[in-house]
Amino acid sequence: MGASYHQFCPVAKAMELLDERWTMLIVREMLLGSRSFNDLRRGVPRMSPTLLSKRMRQLVRAGLAVKEADGGYALTPAGRELQPVVESVAVWGGRWIGRIGDADLDPRLLMWDLHRRVDHAVVPGGRTVVLFRFPDASPRERDWWLVIADGDADVCDTDPGHDVAVTLTAPLRRMVDLWRGALTWPTALRSESVTLQGPEPLRRALPTWFLLPAYSSTAP
Repeated sequence: MGASYHQFCPVAKAMELLDERWTMLIVREMLLGSRSFNDLRRGVPRMSPTLLSKRMRQLVRAGLAVKEADGGYALTPAGRELQPVVESVAVWGGRWIGRIGDADLDPRLLMWDLHRRVDHAVVPGGRTVVLFRFPDASPRERDWWLVIADGDADVCDTDPGHDVAVTLTAPLRRMVDLWRGALTWPTALRSESVTLQGPEPLRRALPTWFLLPAYSSTAP
Protein backbone atom coordinates (compact mmCIF):
# COMPACT_ATOMS: atom_id res chain seq x y z
CA MET A 1 0.00 0.00 0.00
CA GLY A 2 2.77 2.42 1.02
CA ALA A 3 4.87 1.60 -2.04
CA SER A 4 1.88 2.02 -4.34
CA TYR A 5 0.97 5.38 -2.83
CA HIS A 6 4.58 6.56 -3.05
CA GLN A 7 4.80 5.52 -6.68
CA PHE A 8 1.71 7.39 -7.84
CA CYS A 9 1.65 10.45 -5.54
CA PRO A 10 3.55 13.37 -7.17
CA VAL A 11 4.03 15.08 -3.80
CA ALA A 12 5.69 12.00 -2.33
CA LYS A 13 7.97 11.62 -5.35
CA ALA A 14 8.95 15.28 -5.27
CA MET A 15 9.62 15.29 -1.53
CA GLU A 16 11.84 12.22 -1.86
CA LEU A 17 14.26 14.52 -3.66
CA LEU A 18 13.55 17.93 -2.19
CA ASP A 19 13.37 17.06 1.51
CA GLU A 20 17.02 15.98 1.57
CA ARG A 21 18.85 18.32 3.94
CA TRP A 22 20.14 21.53 2.29
CA THR A 23 18.65 20.72 -1.14
CA MET A 24 16.11 23.55 -1.19
CA LEU A 25 18.74 26.00 0.06
CA ILE A 26 21.00 24.99 -2.82
CA VAL A 27 18.15 25.53 -5.28
CA ARG A 28 17.51 28.94 -3.70
CA GLU A 29 21.18 29.86 -4.14
CA MET A 30 21.07 28.92 -7.79
CA LEU A 31 17.83 30.82 -8.34
CA LEU A 32 19.58 33.88 -6.89
CA GLY A 33 22.46 33.53 -9.33
CA SER A 34 25.09 31.33 -7.71
CA ARG A 35 26.75 29.10 -10.33
CA SER A 36 30.19 28.12 -9.13
CA PHE A 37 30.88 25.56 -6.43
CA ASN A 38 32.62 28.22 -4.33
CA ASP A 39 29.66 30.60 -4.54
CA LEU A 40 27.29 27.81 -3.56
CA ARG A 41 29.51 27.09 -0.56
CA ARG A 42 29.43 30.74 0.46
CA GLY A 43 25.64 30.72 0.26
CA VAL A 44 25.32 27.57 2.39
CA PRO A 45 28.46 27.85 4.56
CA ARG A 46 27.45 25.27 7.16
CA MET A 47 27.30 22.56 4.53
CA SER A 48 30.43 20.47 4.03
CA PRO A 49 32.04 20.45 0.55
CA THR A 50 31.56 16.67 0.39
CA LEU A 51 27.84 16.90 1.04
CA LEU A 52 27.46 19.80 -1.39
CA SER A 53 29.11 17.70 -4.12
CA LYS A 54 26.74 14.84 -3.35
CA ARG A 55 23.66 17.07 -3.48
CA MET A 56 24.77 18.61 -6.78
CA ARG A 57 25.15 15.15 -8.29
CA GLN A 58 21.65 14.32 -7.10
CA LEU A 59 20.21 17.49 -8.64
CA VAL A 60 21.96 16.74 -11.93
CA ARG A 61 20.71 13.12 -11.97
CA ALA A 62 17.18 14.33 -11.21
CA GLY A 63 17.28 16.73 -14.15
CA LEU A 64 17.01 19.89 -12.03
CA ALA A 65 20.54 21.12 -12.77
CA VAL A 66 23.30 20.65 -15.31
CA LYS A 67 27.06 20.94 -14.95
CA GLU A 68 28.44 23.28 -17.58
CA ALA A 69 31.71 23.21 -19.48
CA ASP A 70 33.32 25.85 -17.25
CA GLY A 71 32.65 23.73 -14.16
CA GLY A 72 29.72 25.82 -12.96
CA TYR A 73 26.14 24.70 -12.52
CA ALA A 74 22.89 25.94 -14.01
CA LEU A 75 19.28 25.09 -13.29
CA THR A 76 17.26 23.37 -15.98
CA PRO A 77 13.69 24.53 -16.78
CA ALA A 78 12.51 21.96 -14.22
CA GLY A 79 14.79 23.48 -11.59
CA ARG A 80 13.78 27.05 -12.40
CA GLU A 81 10.15 26.04 -12.05
CA LEU A 82 10.79 25.65 -8.31
CA GLN A 83 11.18 29.42 -7.92
CA PRO A 84 7.59 30.11 -6.75
CA VAL A 85 7.88 27.16 -4.34
CA VAL A 86 11.07 28.55 -2.79
CA GLU A 87 9.60 32.06 -2.61
CA SER A 88 6.41 30.79 -0.98
CA VAL A 89 8.38 28.88 1.65
CA ALA A 90 10.44 32.04 2.35
CA VAL A 91 7.29 34.14 2.79
CA TRP A 92 5.74 31.49 5.03
CA GLY A 93 8.89 31.33 7.14
CA GLY A 94 9.04 35.11 7.45
CA ARG A 95 5.44 35.19 8.66
CA TRP A 96 5.36 32.20 11.00
CA ILE A 97 8.81 31.10 12.15
CA GLY A 98 9.28 34.11 14.41
CA ARG A 99 12.40 35.30 16.15
CA ILE A 100 15.74 33.97 14.95
CA GLY A 101 17.87 32.41 17.67
CA ASP A 102 21.25 33.89 18.55
CA ALA A 103 23.02 30.82 17.15
CA ASP A 104 21.47 31.53 13.73
CA LEU A 105 22.77 35.11 13.49
CA ASP A 106 25.47 34.72 10.87
CA PRO A 107 27.09 37.85 9.40
CA ARG A 108 28.47 35.83 6.48
CA LEU A 109 24.99 34.84 5.34
CA LEU A 110 23.65 38.33 5.93
CA MET A 111 26.38 39.95 3.84
CA TRP A 112 26.10 37.32 1.11
CA ASP A 113 22.37 38.07 0.88
CA LEU A 114 22.97 41.83 0.90
CA HIS A 115 25.55 41.77 -1.86
CA ARG A 116 23.19 40.26 -4.40
CA ARG A 117 20.28 42.54 -3.54
CA VAL A 118 22.05 45.75 -4.54
CA ASP A 119 19.97 48.00 -6.78
CA HIS A 120 22.75 48.98 -9.16
CA ALA A 121 20.47 51.45 -10.94
CA VAL A 122 20.51 53.83 -7.95
CA VAL A 123 24.02 53.35 -6.53
CA PRO A 124 26.42 56.17 -7.54
CA GLY A 125 28.59 55.47 -10.55
CA GLY A 126 32.17 54.31 -10.21
CA ARG A 127 33.25 52.36 -7.14
CA THR A 128 31.23 52.68 -3.94
CA VAL A 129 32.40 50.95 -0.75
CA VAL A 130 30.14 50.43 2.26
CA LEU A 131 31.71 49.28 5.51
CA PHE A 132 29.35 47.23 7.70
CA ARG A 133 30.44 47.10 11.33
CA PHE A 134 28.82 44.71 13.83
CA PRO A 135 30.37 45.55 17.24
CA ASP A 136 28.81 42.54 18.98
CA ALA A 137 30.14 39.99 16.49
CA SER A 138 33.35 38.05 17.02
CA PRO A 139 36.51 40.01 16.13
CA ARG A 140 37.01 38.06 12.88
CA GLU A 141 33.42 38.73 11.77
CA ARG A 142 33.04 42.29 12.98
CA ASP A 143 33.89 44.29 9.84
CA TRP A 144 32.69 43.64 6.27
CA TRP A 145 33.32 45.68 3.15
CA LEU A 146 30.77 45.72 0.33
CA VAL A 147 32.45 46.88 -2.88
CA ILE A 148 29.98 47.98 -5.56
CA ALA A 149 31.32 48.79 -9.03
CA ASP A 150 30.40 48.32 -12.68
CA GLY A 151 27.08 46.63 -11.97
CA ASP A 152 28.68 44.08 -9.68
CA ALA A 153 29.09 43.72 -5.92
CA ASP A 154 31.64 41.83 -3.88
CA VAL A 155 31.89 41.09 -0.15
CA CYS A 156 35.26 41.29 1.60
CA ASP A 157 36.02 40.26 5.17
CA THR A 158 39.37 42.06 5.03
CA ASP A 159 39.95 45.69 4.11
CA PRO A 160 40.22 45.87 0.29
CA GLY A 161 42.12 49.15 0.57
CA HIS A 162 39.53 51.40 -1.10
CA ASP A 163 38.04 54.60 0.29
CA VAL A 164 34.85 53.93 2.26
CA ALA A 165 31.82 55.97 1.17
CA VAL A 166 29.52 55.09 4.09
CA THR A 167 30.06 53.19 7.34
CA LEU A 168 27.04 51.40 8.80
CA THR A 169 27.29 50.36 12.45
CA ALA A 170 24.66 48.17 14.09
CA PRO A 171 24.24 45.20 16.42
CA LEU A 172 24.05 42.10 14.24
CA ARG A 173 20.51 41.26 15.35
CA ARG A 174 19.27 44.75 14.52
CA MET A 175 20.72 44.50 11.03
CA VAL A 176 19.13 41.07 10.56
CA ASP A 177 15.79 42.45 11.80
CA LEU A 178 16.14 45.32 9.34
CA TRP A 179 16.86 42.93 6.49
CA ARG A 180 13.93 40.66 7.44
CA GLY A 181 11.50 43.58 7.59
CA ALA A 182 10.93 43.34 11.35
CA LEU A 183 12.51 46.81 11.59
CA THR A 184 12.25 49.71 9.13
CA TRP A 185 15.09 51.99 8.10
CA PRO A 186 13.40 55.15 9.49
CA THR A 187 12.76 53.48 12.86
CA ALA A 188 16.28 52.06 13.05
CA LEU A 189 17.91 55.39 12.21
CA ARG A 190 15.69 57.43 14.53
CA SER A 191 16.41 55.09 17.44
CA GLU A 192 20.13 55.17 16.59
CA SER A 193 20.27 51.39 16.78
CA VAL A 194 21.68 51.66 13.26
CA THR A 195 24.05 54.56 12.56
CA LEU A 196 25.52 55.81 9.29
CA GLN A 197 28.72 57.80 8.85
CA GLY A 198 29.67 59.56 5.63
CA PRO A 199 28.56 62.46 3.44
CA GLU A 200 24.92 63.34 4.09
CA PRO A 201 23.70 62.68 0.51
CA LEU A 202 25.14 59.15 0.65
CA ARG A 203 23.74 58.51 4.16
CA ARG A 204 20.28 59.52 2.98
CA ALA A 205 20.52 57.42 -0.16
CA LEU A 206 21.99 54.21 1.30
CA PRO A 207 18.64 52.60 2.34
CA THR A 208 17.52 52.81 -1.29
CA TRP A 209 20.58 50.91 -2.53
CA PHE A 210 19.19 47.54 -1.40
CA LEU A 211 16.17 45.62 -2.62
CA LEU A 212 14.67 43.87 0.39
CA PRO A 213 13.86 40.18 -0.13
CA ALA A 214 10.23 39.26 -0.81
CA TYR A 215 9.78 37.71 2.62
CA SER A 216 10.87 40.89 4.42
CA SER A 217 7.38 42.38 4.42
CA THR A 218 6.00 39.31 6.20
CA ALA A 219 8.44 39.12 9.12
CA PRO A 220 6.76 39.36 12.53
